Amino acid sequence: MNPLRRAAAWTDRIPGGLDGRRMLLITLVDRIGSGLWASVSVLYFTYVAGLSITEVGTLVAAAGVIGIAGAPMGGRLADRFPLTRVLIAVQVMRALASFTLLTTDHYAVLLACTAVGGFGDRASSVITKLYAARVAGPDRVRYQAVNRTAANAGWALGGLAAAAALALGTTTAYRWLLVGDALSFVATAILTLRCAEPPSPSRTVATSSDPTPTTRPANPWRDRTYLAYVATETVLFLDDAVFKVGLPLWIAHTGSAPTGLAPLLMVLNNVMVVAFQVPLARFGATTKAARRLLLPLSVVFALGGVTMALSATGTAVSATLFLTASAAAFTLAEMLHATVSWELSVALASDSAQGAYLGVHGLAQAVQRSIGPLAVTAAIATGPLGWTCFGAGIAVTCVIQHRLVRDRLTRARLSVAPVTVSEH
Repeated sequence: MNPLRRAAAWTDRIPGGLDGRRMLLITLVDRIGSGLWASVSVLYFTYVAGLSITEVGTLVAAAGVIGIAGAPMGGRLADRFPLTRVLIAVQVMRALASFTLLTTDHYAVLLACTAVGGFGDRASSVITKLYAARVAGPDRVRYQAVNRTAANAGWALGGLAAAAALALGTTTAYRWLLVGDALSFVATAILTLRCAEPPSPSRTVATSSDPTPTTRPANPWRDRTYLAYVATETVLFLDDAVFKVGLPLWIAHTGSAPTGLAPLLMVLNNVMVVAFQVPLARFGATTKAARRLLLPLSVVFALGGVTMALSATGTAVSATLFLTASAAAFTLAEMLHATVSWELSVALASDSAQGAYLGVHGLAQAVQRSIGPLAVTAAIATGPLGWTCFGAGIAVTCVIQHRLVRDRLTRARLSVAPVTVSEH
């Protein structure tokens, strides 16, 4: 088989058909733009906008706090309006916020635009996840695995382009990176126009002759089991803080391993996700399989903590080996958890309010961005024992989640009337 036919055969295996493949392209373009901006945003505000360290910290914190609201609000809007229209509106909002950053150095405006960007980032993440759940149907786990691969590839490409631009070290280079980020949102909005609206279990078209529905959609904020599940998810997402904060600070704190190892471990993380996320997805292809995967996941998290602790007990060579093993373990945990989280978050959600439920689930990642740095810095301050407890704590949470969702998943679902919306 020639390369073109082989590529065509591979794309035909992607769930969701043509619209599914279009959304993967949207994810890739979106994350390339995010990769351009994420690695230089702090430098832009420092060298181009002329902000102080305190002002930059407040700016980043505001984006994180307001971004927390983006997940539930994005999901709720997607339950009430056509999903593609909501996504286009969010991407246009992100583009306008990014372009506005180029026009001013007024702190209040910068703060507002950064907050809007953080809100849009979390909202778009939930909406694209909901689109994947609807367009891929029963193959949603495989689709999400391919989607994560595209996202990581986009981050890597954007990061490499940003690194090349930073070599110039000019304000013009910083501005062009921000322009690239803004244009990525414009491009994704245009690409979304070509995507068909996927079928939704929570929305039907109403006509004037139809009776008004009397059953209200389920409310995730009153679903104690789902809220408890989201709370455990917040802990399981802590692997993100390990790579962004934990590994660089731990390497600098112990002094055993070379400082240049930190970015190499980030590269290892990206390469592993791109190479293995899709193959690993088959181990959580069903709801029962995803729940079973929580037990081996707990072992992997515990192993990551132990190897991190051991990295402080030997020579530079042994420290490098243990840190590499820890990075590999936490990356494996990240991939396994992504598979489990994707399936269970949808399986536990009510069909009558799928967007609202996934929006609440999106809070787990948003909240983790606030508490994650605190958790890993506490582990660093405690030393090797702290990392052992860190890994063990996440492992115990995996077991708790395994028990928590059992009754909900085995219980037969009751039929719920769909939410009726106007076609206008």
